[in-house]
Amino acid sequence: MARAASISARSRRSSEELPSHTFGGDVEADLAFLLSEGKRNLARFNPNLIERAFRFCVKAHEKDVRLSGEPYYTHPANVALIVMREIPLDDVSVVAALLHDVVEDTPYTLKDVRAEFGSEVADVVDGATKISDVFKSREITQAENYRKLLLSLVNDVRVILVKFADRLHNMRTVDSLPRERQERLARETMEIYAPFAHRFGLGNMKWELEDLSFRILNRDAYDDIQQRVSKSRKELQDTIERFAAPIREKLTENGLKFEINGRPKHLYSIYRKMLAQGKTVDEMYDLMAIRIILDTEDNNECFLAYGIVSEIYRPIPERFKNFISVPKKNGYQSLHTSVISADGKPLEVQIRTRAMHDFAERGVAAHFRYKAGTGSTASWVDASDLEEWATWVRDVFENAGDGAAEELLESFKLNLYQDEIYVFTPKGELRILPKGATPIDFAFDIHSQVGARCIGAKVNGKIVPLDHQLITGDQVSILTSKNQTPHRDWERIAITHKAKTHIRRILNEERRARVVEGKDIWDKRAKKLGLHINDDELERLCVQAKYGGRTDLFIALATGSITPEAAADTIRQMQAPLPQKSDVYSVINGEQFRSAARDKNDGLVLRDARSSSAKIMYSYARCCNPVPGDDVVGIVTIGSGIKVHRASCRNVTDLQDKLQSRIVDLDWSSTSGGEFLAAIKITGDDRPGMLNDITSAVVSVQKTNIRGVTIDAYDALFEGILTVYVVDLAHLRKIFERLHKIRGVKSVERFEE
Repeated sequence: MARAASISARSRRSSEELPSHTFGGDVEADLAFLLSEGKRNLARFNPNLIERAFRFCVKAHEKDVRLSGEPYYTHPANVALIVMREIPLDDVSVVAALLHDVVEDTPYTLKDVRAEFGSEVADVVDGATKISDVFKSREITQAENYRKLLLSLVNDVRVILVKFADRLHNMRTVDSLPRERQERLARETMEIYAPFAHRFGLGNMKWELEDLSFRILNRDAYDDIQQRVSKSRKELQDTIERFAAPIREKLTENGLKFEINGRPKHLYSIYRKMLAQGKTVDEMYDLMAIRIILDTEDNNECFLAYGIVSEIYRPIPERFKNFISVPKKNGYQSLHTSVISADGKPLEVQIRTRAMHDFAERGVAAHFRYKAGTGSTASWVDASDLEEWATWVRDVFENAGDGAAEELLESFKLNLYQDEIYVFTPKGELRILPKGATPIDFAFDIHSQVGARCIGAKVNGKIVPLDHQLITGDQVSILTSKNQTPHRDWERIAITHKAKTHIRRILNEERRARVVEGKDIWDKRAKKLGLHINDDELERLCVQAKYGGRTDLFIALATGSITPEAAADTIRQMQAPLPQKSDVYSVINGEQFRSAARDKNDGLVLRDARSSSAKIMYSYARCCNPVPGDDVVGIVTIGSGIKVHRASCRNVTDLQDKLQSRIVDLDWSSTSGGEFLAAIKITGDDRPGMLNDITSAVVSVQKTNIRGVTIDAYDALFEGILTVYVVDLAHLRKIFERLHKIRGVKSVERFEE
């Protein structure tokens, strides 16, 4: 039989329905009330155990008084009551709640608790005590605190549930504390406890924690919203009655058993929506949600009810969310839709079964069981997503690097609290990611190697940049290359902790390897040139030469950004004056230079007849990548050869006056050969298959070898950089011709860094 529509501030039993009792007046009356509530709410209930724990608690705290003046035992008694009513698990949880402050605040030890109540109770009390220790430093931004917090809860979820109840009662009675401590507790609650409650599916507790914190942190806004919502309560009640009447009639005709109720959205939720939409309370229409709770085990009846509601009221299509077929990460299931009511205002409707509603109210507690027997341990049931999350927690902190506390904290907050999107692999496999996730996050979610080798992505068949934000329903394909490694920018683009952790780890490993490699290169060059410079002197000279320091120099040497010759030349220049114009050719013709150049091919020759027969030691500038056929010039370096640039290179033309004394004219020799690196910038229309057409066109020209491809798309256009190996300028021009012929390509040109 259908139940009448009703409105309540919370969808659990309202305060009017709960037996009223205030702890602290009479110990025996308090015990009797606690036992009656335990019998009413707990499936596993041992009254003797709870009575012993209550009396132990009263005795342990008999000399303690709260700041409000109440006996201290009233606090653990209220925490136990919250556990009984709002997250009812078992009698062990209630006993742990009664004893959660005993070890921390009284002479009794954990050994005493274990001897009196057994290992199961002692372990939960121990976990709750350790979590309390986390916050003694009053520093909530320490990654180590999160490490302790999470690693304690993944072994027995009752630890964190007791701590939730403890924090909830503290926030309900926060007014007796000094203002500074109120604000600290409120910030801590908003940043840690509310997100955790959300992650564990404890909807009611999350809402109340947020509202209680909101009241402390922004009292003016809280009072304003509360006053306006209270004024409209009668109007909301009337709206529910009018809205529910035709739905109730149709649901009954279809033989459904149900309850319809309405709840005002909690105040902090309204406040956040006001900020996001730039509206006042009076301009907000969706201040409440209607719930249809079906007494059935058949999920299909939820869709039947949705069809009935949609026949009566016009739905808003983009506001439909199916969390039954695709539950949230915390296990939440429900159908959400918004419809236009008879008076033209949008109303949110949530449709769920009674079991789904119980989980929405109690979260992980609804999926909890215990092994039989003394000393039983907690385990997860029908909550593979939470099991997976607990495993993720362990992995996060076991692999977290040092010195990343702030990043860890921010990333973890996002993973706890962000909305979710649902995206698919090319084979249709569902992946759940936080809102705002990018292809990089998707790639690392697939596998760390897929993420590390990602060079691009296609979303719904179109190439997108790696910082593209994915949305629900996207089908994502990751393009990879075995030569690819993560870029430093990726850490900024990624938002999931998994992606950020892997990127940071790979970059750090790569950096360490580059430093070792570069140091070896430098040591060999310095030894060959007879440079005797200690580490401190090298550090000073590197900073003076704008290398940043020894480490940066070694990395530049290892990556080829700086040649050993150029680095040695620069360091020596810090101690010697630059050559004059008259000295340039004597430097080139010197015995030291010719000796160092004997193993080089004669790919270039000087136009000056005096030096045309000398072997020339040279390296090609990476800024402009000259190839045979280009007009080139050389920049003379002391004792280390010539740096070859294209004559049009901006690094040469912009510094023409400063470099004039060191510029020499060069020609390509007839014996120049091999392959040369060239960079091509290409732009055009973004369309499916464009990347494949580009790479095919390049490879078709003399079987050109492609070293790398980087492509970003903006709206309907793309811009890409290709690095290829060519034998000369004619080879490069043929590639240009092929690229120009591709449909949608707008420009092709040489690329200079």
